[in-house]
Amino acid sequence: MAQTLNCRRLVAMAVLLAIAFATLGYRLVDLQVVQHDQLRKQAERNTHQVLLLQPRRGEIRDRRGNVLASSLFVKTVCADPTLIGSYQTEVARLLSPLLEIAESNLVEKLQIRSFVDHQGQTRQDRHVVLKRKVAVEIWEKIQAAMKGIQFSVEEKKLNAKDRAFLRNLRQSAIYVEACEDQHRIYPNHTLAAHVLGFVGDTQRQTILGPVRDITGAEGIELKMNSALAGVPGWRSTEVVRARELVTFRDQEVEPHSGRHVILTLDAGLQHIVESELAEVMQKHSPVSASALVIRPRTGEILALANQPTFDPNRAGEFPPAILRNRVITDLAEPGSTFKIVAVSGALNDGLMTLDTRIDCENGRFFFAGRSLRDDHPAGILSVEEVVAKSSNIGTAKIAIQMGPARLYSYIQGYGFGSRTGIPLLGEEDGLVYPPKKWSKLSISRIPIGQGIAITPLQLTLAMSAIANGGVLMQPMLVDRVEDDQGQVIAQYSPQLVRRVISETTAAQMTAALKQVVSTNGTARRAKLERYSVAGKTGTAQKPGPGGYVPGKYFASFIGFFPAHHPELCLGVFLDEPKLPTYYGGLTAAPAFRAMAERAAKYLAIQPDLPPADALAQHSSRGPFASGVNQQ
Repeated sequence: MAQTLNCRRLVAMAVLLAIAFATLGYRLVDLQVVQHDQLRKQAERNTHQVLLLQPRRGEIRDRRGNVLASSLFVKTVCADPTLIGSYQTEVARLLSPLLEIAESNLVEKLQIRSFVDHQGQTRQDRHVVLKRKVAVEIWEKIQAAMKGIQFSVEEKKLNAKDRAFLRNLRQSAIYVEACEDQHRIYPNHTLAAHVLGFVGDTQRQTILGPVRDITGAEGIELKMNSALAGVPGWRSTEVVRARELVTFRDQEVEPHSGRHVILTLDAGLQHIVESELAEVMQKHSPVSASALVIRPRTGEILALANQPTFDPNRAGEFPPAILRNRVITDLAEPGSTFKIVAVSGALNDGLMTLDTRIDCENGRFFFAGRSLRDDHPAGILSVEEVVAKSSNIGTAKIAIQMGPARLYSYIQGYGFGSRTGIPLLGEEDGLVYPPKKWSKLSISRIPIGQGIAITPLQLTLAMSAIANGGVLMQPMLVDRVEDDQGQVIAQYSPQLVRRVISETTAAQMTAALKQVVSTNGTARRAKLERYSVAGKTGTAQKPGPGGYVPGKYFASFIGFFPAHHPELCLGVFLDEPKLPTYYGGLTAAPAFRAMAERAAKYLAIQPDLPPADALAQHSSRGPFASGVNQQ
């Protein structure tokens, strides 16, 4: 009986073993034959990858070759918590000062966590990003530190398995991703920030999958992004937990670096303008201030600045209002600087000369049922005196004689109401209405800079046209594009927009605008010691919902020098300088002088006034004996 029972047990065991071997055999056949191709492809997907190789973004340089923006390849530092085990505190303490992350935050990141993968399997997370955009030299310090990290255990007393764990921790627990990132650097921080703009981190979809990238977000970085970005490459390789197995590299296509963009800006001149603009902010406390320097004969922008400003290295820390390039985006009624349009138009059409006499009504003129005043009443003035004293009444009468159609044609001719073509995004075209939308009063108000809104760039270009013999130029900000070898890929040339006034008229306007900067003109504080200056002040009351706002003004001065052979045209604009010194002649004109004197010395511009003549010019009362309208 017992023997029979044992036999049955042996038979049952044999059957079970047979079933087990059959099942195992079936599974082996299934894996090795039936699912072989599918599993092979899955394994390849898990380890074989095509890595996108980022091209180095091109540099932005000034006209002298000074680097204003460049890029560095950086690392993404990661951790495998399963290789750290219970030593999170020691590792976090080591990495905290190197990564500039709080130790407590690192301890939290280094905790072992689980997740459910796409197949429904529970797995431990072995790829934790600690910090992106880590400099290569910092990563090298991390590697060296990890090799020498010490733990609060006597390793000699540990068994072989535990010693192997610590050895693996030192070697493999902290690593970097196979794909490098890029970090954009602006070495001069705030210098030319509103021209350069900044970049943003993006993730774009490619045929190889999503990749992290940096792309232009504002300024030249955005406008010239296609040239700066370069062409990515790729590499076929084996990757385990985001780490490349270098020995298994296969095919590779090298990336092509981005082109270098060379601007017309001069970093030295830019620094001068920015430092003086900062002084203006301190002295007059405006809401904002802007300045730009243009070479009249070419339209090249040598400097462009706004205050408040920002650091492109930390652009995300600044409010949008500060990031705005006010020189091209902010519209304002210009006030008296706009008088150059009507006066030059009337002279150009032969309606009058600089000596033509105009009755300025002793400071009060009624037109279309409204009164127009001059701050300093005058009787009969020549056209030249109207410009020098910035007479509202005299300018209005000149425009009335021109008529709406003629005046509007010159407004358009100088480029107001149209974008200038500067290679920056976000430029406003201004608020300029055609005569059919004017009221009866408009012909007396628009020529004195009311009822029209324009940008500082448009106004400075208009003055530059007079300095350039009556020819309006398109603003130039990019000089050329080069490759890594210095080969010029694209060269940009000065572009003539149109002739606005004749050369003779431009010379007449220059003579009148020189009187503005004379001892009795509204801009005597813009006078330079060794250079003749021609320019115009502006003080415009700011409009509000219910009319003009008391105590809020937009002050400006735009001038060029030397007056008869201009090298530079410089505009200074202040939005709401604090009372009582809000006039353009008292705020913007002195800033112009400070910038111009330093610029002339920096650029070694040849003086056109001998010291003796300059001294005599300072002591002379000039041709006008009556009071000055501080506009």
